[in-house]
Amino acid sequence: MADSATLSVTMLGAGQEVGRSCCVLQYRGKILVCDTGVHPAFSGMASLPFIDALDWSTVDAILVTHFHLDHAAALTYITEKTNFKDGKGKVYMTHPTKAVHKFMMQDFVRTSSSSSDALFSPLDMQMSLASIIPVSAHQLITVCPGISFIPYHAGHVLGACMFLIDIAGLKILYTGDYSREEDRHLVKAELPPIRPDVLIVESTYGVHTGESREEKESRFTTLVHSIIRRGGHVLLPTFALGMAQELLLILDEYWKKHPDLHNVPVYYASGLARKCMAVYQTYIHTMNANIRSRFAKRDNPFVFKHISNVPQTRGWEKKIADGPPCVVLASPGFMQVGPSRELFELWAPDARNGLIITGYSIEGTLARDIMTEPEEFTSLKGTTIPRRISVDEISFSAHVDYAQNSEFIEQVKAQHVVLVHGESTGMGRLRAAMQSRFKERDEDVKIHTPRNLETLNLSFRGERVAKAIGTLADKPPQTNDVISGLLVAKDYSYTLLDPRDLRDFAGLTTCTLTQRQSIVLGVGWELVRWHLEGMFGKVEEGLDKDGVPTMRVMGAVDVKHTQEHELMLEWESSSSNDMIADSTLALITGIDKSPASVKLTTHQHTHEHLHKHKHPHANAEGELSSMTRVQRLAMFLEAHFGEVEFHQPDEEEADGEGEEKEQGERSEEPSLLVRLDEADARIDLISLTVTSSNEALKKRVEAVLDMAVTTISSLSEAFTSGTPLTNEDAALTQEKEGMEELAKAVSQDTDGKIEDVSSNDAKVEDNGSKAQ
Repeated sequence: MADSATLSVTMLGAGQEVGRSCCVLQYRGKILVCDTGVHPAFSGMASLPFIDALDWSTVDAILVTHFHLDHAAALTYITEKTNFKDGKGKVYMTHPTKAVHKFMMQDFVRTSSSSSDALFSPLDMQMSLASIIPVSAHQLITVCPGISFIPYHAGHVLGACMFLIDIAGLKILYTGDYSREEDRHLVKAELPPIRPDVLIVESTYGVHTGESREEKESRFTTLVHSIIRRGGHVLLPTFALGMAQELLLILDEYWKKHPDLHNVPVYYASGLARKCMAVYQTYIHTMNANIRSRFAKRDNPFVFKHISNVPQTRGWEKKIADGPPCVVLASPGFMQVGPSRELFELWAPDARNGLIITGYSIEGTLARDIMTEPEEFTSLKGTTIPRRISVDEISFSAHVDYAQNSEFIEQVKAQHVVLVHGESTGMGRLRAAMQSRFKERDEDVKIHTPRNLETLNLSFRGERVAKAIGTLADKPPQTNDVISGLLVAKDYSYTLLDPRDLRDFAGLTTCTLTQRQSIVLGVGWELVRWHLEGMFGKVEEGLDKDGVPTMRVMGAVDVKHTQEHELMLEWESSSSNDMIADSTLALITGIDKSPASVKLTTHQHTHEHLHKHKHPHANAEGELSSMTRVQRLAMFLEAHFGEVEFHQPDEEEADGEGEEKEQGERSEEPSLLVRLDEADARIDLISLTVTSSNEALKKRVEAVLDMAVTTISSLSEAFTSGTPLTNEDAALTQEKEGMEELAKAVSQDTDGKIEDVSSNDAKVEDNGSKAQ
């Protein structure tokens, strides 16, 4: 079973940009939203995705990949400030993500509540948290009929996952932010075992390929050490959670190996991080083998020996700035506000100090602007501050680079790839590079880069598969076997089963529908039987349980003579039986208008043989004789051309001795002669070929002859001989074989002609409307 449908992908954020990730998927009336973040470079309503473009009450589910603000911070606004709750939508994220998301949102509300453009209140945040459904990696979640998903590890940060989504059979892999490199505490992103139809993947680094992990760590620790040696302070802007924990593990190990640094403090300036450390220790089982083995040995890797929290006194930033050399990891990573911004403004004028950008910096933030190393910058208070601090970038960003991303895209093998979460220039280069790679492999993969609010429509034509269960599955089918049963559709999946198994499978029962159709008809019962045999071959005749004369057509439809001028058709409803009943009804209602009926009821001979119980042209086995076949063929032609004459070789030789005849009237085989408008055509009854001097008449007779041969062939014989009804060639072959039998039968016939056809006592007009 094949069908076609369209998947609509609309980016409300992160379309040719980094920040406010929000992807809307619509397919077969189902709507899913992946991620609901804010843009770090903006504040208030300007930071939100373009949420007005969607009726949130129609959303079936929101899936959040990880706790970073650019993927999750708009969730509270959507659940509490839009009409999302008017619908039946649900919110899902992993257990670690929900645990950390709580602390992230508390901090987000705290830092934004003092401003006039705060998006929501602490109460809104608490209400939103209560609506989140936590899930585990590799757990199959059914949202509603037709929608399910499975989370897979994505690396990046604790609890981050990618979602393999199934909407009505269409599979979509949404990666969110992911990392294909195992670091000191996280596993790398998994490759789902199922090939999706669509891959929606981040493109943060475009075609940039970073250095190896060992090289980065060595360059990072060397740079930190050199800044300390020159008497400077080291500022490491990081997010409170995620890569900060990785940097802490690196620094703690490096300090352990260098005793000369033991008197140099390493501060972690984040109260939020202190709260979340408990979460990290709770979800050790989601981390890599290195962390799990250390924890099993009671060596908690997140209890740092050489790292401490900053003093909890007011003005600690200035005290640290005026103190001896130190290293400070301060949030947030984009340096827009908070401790990282305050420390930078204090340390920027001193050339001994050093700033190391360790993650990806979004366009429009201070972290991105400062990488151009301007001579001065504007402080939060509006003053101009000279920049003499050294600026270096060593990216520990837990995003895939080009080498990792391109390899993953190729391994997923999706038909369509949608690039998101990347700046337009880098995204365009990645698209061109991937198109070139797929072209070299001669693979037809479509790569898309939609902008925000630009709806991408992807059409699919897929095969729907039905599983055979129960009795039908007892015997494995062989090639070309035909399996018949009930097709049950449930939640966009299809099951084929025997009707007897329906009760066990669905708690339902089957019933048989008997249909009846009464017909008022002014012809005799025998004439009805004659027409039925002409169309369907032998019919079974007898009495039903109530003693009513009954003929059974094709073993399926009963024709009952209920009253003198009334017939009733009765049958058990099914696709095949309904078809036979329709054709039987059409045949019976046309009997009184049939030219053949006029001819049969006009002849004394025919009138007599219709009153016999058994068909006069039936042999001992009940099969129609060759003469009857010719008779019916002639009647079919009469309905189209008027009178048809029968000729046989002996008659022509006797009647035409010594006389010249037209070439078209001569025949060495039995034939039928059709005359129309002073032209004639002869039909050879053995070869079923048509000869005529009039080409137009010849083609017309050939067309009618093809229909006649197919029509008068016995349907019942076709069934019993295994000839498919749709195989006209087989039916034609069967008719020709019958005509060959005629060659012998016609010479042995007592009168040598078909009385009903060639009699001059009756003539059927061309229009078949009256008899003379």
